[in-house]
Amino acid sequence: MVFVSLRCQKLVGVLVAILLLMSCAEHQALKANNDPAKYDLVKDVLWASPDGFDLTMDIYTPASGKLSYPVVVMFHGGGWLINDKSIMDQAAAYLATNSNYVVCNVNYRLLSDNDNTTTLNEIVNDAFGAILWVKGNVSKYKGDRTRIVVTGDSAGAHLSAMIVNRGDQLSSEAFSSSSPRFTPSYLPEATSAEQVAAENGLAVQAAVLSYGAYDLSATGISDFESMKNPFWWVSGSIARGLFGNDYNVVEHPLMYKAISPSQNIPRAAERQFPPHLLTSGSEDPVVSPESVKSYTEMLRLAGHTARYWEYKGKSHAFLDSGSNMLLGSSFEADAPMALNVMIAFLDEVFYPQ
Repeated sequence: MVFVSLRCQKLVGVLVAILLLMSCAEHQALKANNDPAKYDLVKDVLWASPDGFDLTMDIYTPASGKLSYPVVVMFHGGGWLINDKSIMDQAAAYLATNSNYVVCNVNYRLLSDNDNTTTLNEIVNDAFGAILWVKGNVSKYKGDRTRIVVTGDSAGAHLSAMIVNRGDQLSSEAFSSSSPRFTPSYLPEATSAEQVAAENGLAVQAAVLSYGAYDLSATGISDFESMKNPFWWVSGSIARGLFGNDYNVVEHPLMYKAISPSQNIPRAAERQFPPHLLTSGSEDPVVSPESVKSYTEMLRLAGHTARYWEYKGKSHAFLDSGSNMLLGSSFEADAPMALNVMIAFLDEVFYPQ
């Protein structure tokens, strides 16, 4: 009995040691993904209140001791209907832990906000306004306003592309079929939308776009505007048009073209875009890799620098926090490799050897 007892004790000791090693390894892995000792975080910074709707962002500053850093402005996905900046918390923390970039993780209005009355052009206004706020205020967080990156996944990639492609199409007039231009939700004091456009105030220096939708001008968008689109169900909202029930893509094509990055790509000789990295999952059932490759090729044919990276075997939303059983994605398993590709691309742009 004593012999058995000693054997049991040894076995228990071995098991405890194995569990401790596993726990230590997991802790180190998690620390590699998010180490708060490597950055300073200011949460819920109020940057605008369009029509009384407060918009905030979280700002991460590396603790590596540099005087200033390029700035990554990040927009979350969710079909313009669901989620908020928290869905990108882990991606933002990973970048802050593993690279030398200030990260601004941004909230914007959703179509389902304000009793389901927000329009897509207003969401674009928010994305434009966030860039202008960052440029005017990020120096307080050691960010360099002259070195800005826009990034996002899914709907956030669309908004990032809109900043690049339509950031020169600004007006103080209300968005309409006759004037399909945008008014940023935030404007510097005593500055008009027209002045921002004239001064190229929304110019950025790089874009990383992950599995985004780049053409909303096709008649198929009507499915998105119906209850066939599950995001309306998830948001608890009644399906409607992107601009309200009085507008549709057939009768108001210019409005839908105005929010479609693929329909607004100038030749590089007319206006040069910053370097782009576009990514998608090879098994994405929401945004096909073919559509992302097609948009990448459109950019190249127009003379812009665009790189495509396909994540083999991965689905949609591989950058999102947590895990998504429906899509089979998990941040811990999937996101680090994609974020490392992003960091390598940005380092080529901002920290060339």
